[in-house]
Amino acid sequence: MTTTGLDGFALLDKTWSTVTPEAARRMLIAAVQAFAGKGYHATTTRDIASLAGMSPAAVYIHYRSKEELLFNISLVGHETSLALLSSIEGDGAVERLKNAVATFAGWHAEFHTTARVVQYELGALSPEHHAQVAELRRQIEQRMRSYIADGVREGVFDVPDLKGATLAVLSLCIDVARWYQPEGKRTPDEIGAMYADLVLRMVRPN
Repeated sequence: MTTTGLDGFALLDKTWSTVTPEAARRMLIAAVQAFAGKGYHATTTRDIASLAGMSPAAVYIHYRSKEELLFNISLVGHETSLALLSSIEGDGAVERLKNAVATFAGWHAEFHTTARVVQYELGALSPEHHAQVAELRRQIEQRMRSYIADGVREGVFDVPDLKGATLAVLSLCIDVARWYQPEGKRTPDEIGAMYADLVLRMVRPN
């Protein structure tokens, strides 16, 4: 049996469950770990293949280039984030925003390795691929903004600059991926709850 350097938790990450065949999925997971550990530009396809337990040539069976690997990671990560934010429920604007922030921040903690690559390696994408990911980011921003706008309409939030507030909330959640450590004091759920409380304090009238 071929041994690999893939993290066991990464293999269980449901983010990649839709990627087939299995070899392509393993290659994406290996690329996430490599990019997160060394950075996109310092990582070679040989590094990725080694982590996946495959030959360097195997990379090109499923992906045309290292950049295409990054694009697929970015695409799946952003689609997952958008799906999470689109499924938020709650009675009233306060509960919906609370749940949205808890979910979004919690995902960036629980899947911090993937999220770091998804959020901080965008500059390495080709213009065409960047444009596709940028559209998903626009939809994510629009979804979060709608939860804040609902509260403004209901009179429970005081937000003079809706766009600015939305960017602040998204930035707060996304930054979790940069510093989160699994061995830290708080679980992803606890971080999500803490950030939800912080955001509600930001948007509620004084």
